[in-house]
Amino acid sequence: MYDHIGLHVKDLAASAAFYKAVLAPLGLVLNSSDDSGAGLGPKGASALWLYPNKGAKGPGTHVAFAAPDRKAVDKFHAAGLKAGGKDNGGAGLRVDYSPTYYAAFLTDPDGNNVEAVCMTK
Repeated sequence: MYDHIGLHVKDLAASAAFYKAVLAPLGLVLNSSDDSGAGLGPKGASALWLYPNKGAKGPGTHVAFAAPDRKAVDKFHAAGLKAGGKDNGGAGLRVDYSPTYYAAFLTDPDGNNVEAVCMTK
């Protein structure tokens, strides 16, 4: 439903490294990075843009990434913890959302709630 999302981040290099790690299990890559921002998504088609922000921290955003399978959700969560993210809900079923809603949640270095979700068994 969206073309792209932009997040303002305190430390562009740290956030780019975090998202590169957590999105790799979902088949997404870092397509570009310089002092003005970083773009991640399918190879050659960035859909998540990170922009440096020197101002006050915002209230945080929630972004859910589609995962191809449950194993990718597990890897997303593990990679996020290793890359400095904080656990905000380990990988598992969320039957209160849907009987097949398998997701994991992390808090990124800027306080955003990021999720990987797989809706198939």
